[in-house]
Amino acid sequence: MFLARFIKVAFWLVYSCFVCGISAGTHALVVLQYHHVSDKTPAATSISPKVFEEHLDYLAENKFNVISIEELPDLLESGNALPDRSVIITFDDGYESIYTTAYPLLKKRKWPFTVFINTKPHDEKNPQYIQWDELREMAKHKATIANHSDSHPHLIRKELGLSVKEWREWRIAQIEFAQKRIKKEIGKAPPFFAYPFGEYDAELERELKKSGYLAFGQQSGPVAKNSNPQSLPRFPFGGVYGGMDDFITKVWSLPLPVTSVKVLTEKGVLIDNPELPMGVDIPELELVSPIAAYIRGIQCFASGQGAIETQVQTSTIRVKAKRPLPVGRSRYNCTAPAGGGRFYWYSSLFIKRKPDGTWYQEH
Repeated sequence: MFLARFIKVAFWLVYSCFVCGISAGTHALVVLQYHHVSDKTPAATSISPKVFEEHLDYLAENKFNVISIEELPDLLESGNALPDRSVIITFDDGYESIYTTAYPLLKKRKWPFTVFINTKPHDEKNPQYIQWDELREMAKHKATIANHSDSHPHLIRKELGLSVKEWREWRIAQIEFAQKRIKKEIGKAPPFFAYPFGEYDAELERELKKSGYLAFGQQSGPVAKNSNPQSLPRFPFGGVYGGMDDFITKVWSLPLPVTSVKVLTEKGVLIDNPELPMGVDIPELELVSPIAAYIRGIQCFASGQGAIETQVQTSTIRVKAKRPLPVGRSRYNCTAPAGGGRFYWYSSLFIKRKPDGTWYQEH
């Protein structure tokens, strides 16, 4: 009896030390994503000024290092571990509340931040968006103004009346035109791009890689040193996401170490794009992780379904939803305790058309 208890205790001590060692040696850089910072804009994409300031206060009080997005290429290319307890602050679309509400708080702290703009509404002087002179002012105070396309289209949806070749040229033109406008108005245009709606495909990733861009989606998770530079994750905050408990969990998160990622149809056919093929409703996610066998409590979740079937066999994690995924954008999020109150995190994006092949409308 004593020997059995001794072996059990010894095992858990070794296991705990092993997990703590993994956690201590795993660094994370977290990219935060916001849209509106206002109580008067659409709730789903808005965070209140009060909660946003609480986020900033938490980062300051816990000595997080707020770094510029312009440091990221060198960090990823260095091969070294990413700096732990570090964040990059980003805003999408360039709404006026970023200038009137978020900017003064960030300027006071002398913190860098990034505004991904779709240039058309700024050229049209739309009052809901930051004006070019305001963007130039922010650029003088540690803001990076970066590319979010010209007109914020769905870049994976082929425009009616265009051939495949014309459509491919059109969506690259959306990016190149915005890059030129930013360069002309701001004086520089670093090669960073945020996908409108977080939607992308493998071909667009390849085009951006060829042009030297780092690109960001809206799938959640921290950045790992081996993250795909053309689909870097960010944690979106707005609507139901952004309360302090949620923020604290995410800002301390660690990337789940993975060496292989596969998405398969119900028949085991490999899917190489976030968009699901017609007729595929319940994809299977397969992750190979060197630590899968050593950590307890790996659990994955599907959008709108909560916890879903998660199988761990040696180094392989297999994940499958309980029910068909909904039309639109959804995710599988996988988390596991990493010790010290932190969690490993991995997210996979899925995009699904309507059953008749048409696209869903944005709400």
